[in-house]
Amino acid sequence: MKLHLANLGDTKRFTGYADDHVLVNRERFDTSIVVGAETVHADWGVEDFDTLNEAHFEYFLTLKPEVLLLGTGARQRFAHPRLYRALTNAGIGVECMDTPAACRTYNILVEEDRKVIAAIMF
Repeated sequence: MKLHLANLGDTKRFTGYADDHVLVNRERFDTSIVVGAETVHADWGVEDFDTLNEAHFEYFLTLKPEVLLLGTGARQRFAHPRLYRALTNAGIGVECMDTPAACRTYNILVEEDRKVIAAIMF
């Protein structure tokens, strides 16, 4: 699905998604990525949902978002709370949703100037 925005500016937004990739400001990514308003990180190192561990979530502590949207692929899956305990202890909200929902929700929150991070898996 393509999402159309008239003026992207410098803010990173999802402009499209499919089962095997996402577009961020019209640039295609087909591996797990982390998207914030100012940057796209391709160094998260997550291969798929089943390989998630505590270190993958601790990655977000230095980014200091208000909320982390975890896009779990084509279907919604829930990470065990022990994996992201460090985030909740730091006051960071964690929401698990399928990747298309994470992309749409991220775009809404970033437009509201919320400090949101989307972590996208396929």
